Amino acid sequence: MAREDSQLVAGIRAGDPAALESVVRDYLQQIVRAGRGAGLSAQQAEEVAQATFVTFIETAHRFEGRSKVRTWLFGIFFRKLQEARRGFARDRKMDDIDEVFEGRFDEAGHWSTPPVAPDAALDGEEILGQIHDCLQETPERQRMAFVFREVEELSTEEICNILDITSTNLGVMLFRARNRLRECLESKGIRR
Repeated sequence: MAREDSQLVAGIRAGDPAALESVVRDYLQQIVRAGRGAGLSAQQAEEVAQATFVTFIETAHRFEGRSKVRTWLFGIFFRKLQEARRGFARDRKMDDIDEVFEGRFDEAGHWSTPPVAPDAALDGEEILGQIHDCLQETPERQRMAFVFREVEELSTEEICNILDITSTNLGVMLFRARNRLRECLESKGIRR
């Protein structure tokens, strides 16, 4: 992907109010939406977004333009989300990958019960509400990998930079998140 406009980078580094305002205006809704996708209430998502942009403005002079502004902001957002999570005292157990495979596939390696499309039984806002509820049951890092990929449509490279993981780890996290989401939706009676 192309690097950021050098004039914008210079404006950010210089603390130019117009450049900083432009970044906030362009990315505020994405950051709030990512917070909501991460399972935060509307108020919590706004608080994390505010903390993200405060840190962005305070550290703007360090932005070198080697990554996109969006990647840098989501990196700050992810750290602020982790801080908020520690404050919320949420800690969830991770799946053992062997248990996932044993529960999903038969001895021949075929699906025991094939996955169903999440939107097969519900549509519109109802399915979004069900997905949101189910994402609450997903461990934070899996949920964020899923939100960054499916909601924010960030690239693999961007997500790996933000979460400080390898592309292989990202693949496993997305696999686990999607399976948890499928399991949860099916437990709510959503089937093909």
